[in-house]
Amino acid sequence: MRVVTTAAALGAPAGRRGVVMTMGALHEGHLELVRTAARECDEVVVTIFVNPLQFNDPADLERYPRDLDADLALLAPLDVATVFAPTVDEVYPAGRPEVTVASGRIGEVFEGQYRPGHFDGVLTVVLKLLHLTRADAAFFGEKDAQQLIAVRRMVADLNVPVEVVGVPTVREADGLAMSSRNALLTDAARADAEVLWHALSVAAAAYSGGRGLGEALAAGRAVLAGAPRVAVDYFDALDPASGLLATSGEVIFAVAATVGGVRLIDNVRAPQA
Repeated sequence: MRVVTTAAALGAPAGRRGVVMTMGALHEGHLELVRTAARECDEVVVTIFVNPLQFNDPADLERYPRDLDADLALLAPLDVATVFAPTVDEVYPAGRPEVTVASGRIGEVFEGQYRPGHFDGVLTVVLKLLHLTRADAAFFGEKDAQQLIAVRRMVADLNVPVEVVGVPTVREADGLAMSSRNALLTDAARADAEVLWHALSVAAAAYSGGRGLGEALAAGRAVLAGAPRVAVDYFDALDPASGLLATSGEVIFAVAATVGGVRLIDNVRAPQA
């Protein structure tokens, strides 16, 4: 496994190249992305880059967990050809870019509403990393549902020649979605966070069981209302194709909440009965 810090050192692809883009603080969810990429590609590149453009809160950027040595130790046993760990200057050599990718309507709702500019920053760095790595396929976790939808839309709208592959969310035994931010949770907050998956499961079961969308959402929100230490930003239903508000058909129930000072997101897909 090579570790490089410049795009020039990446070299040309050796067959079908897959890329897994991360901000480090790796966990089993990231490793599953790598395993999936290794099964589907001849060569896997993992990027580790904390992208400043997608943080609207400087304090959040500052405290984002970073441990490159630990990340490399987790990747070492896997079928990874190259780890690309660039500096900010390597990715943005002229400083903050004047020209960025606009996320459109998806950047105005749910995560876009609560984190202004977030998806513009995500899509900008994703496009840059696709160009820098020259990947044929890119693998993203379904936990970040809106992000995955936005990346797919960008690739389609801008004719980017890459396959975008979604990989199912990896969860802890109690259902909590694995996230780099989980490392910031205290034991008490970690216990409180279990309610997110519980609320999503209740809503999905109600909707798939024949109850209306409004009833299903009410059932999930009632679960969250019983957790006073969980500050909810939203609990709603997304359209799987657009990432906007859903009204019928298959939906993605999504939640964002702050638990013990740590903001977490999760979602579950649910068909209509």
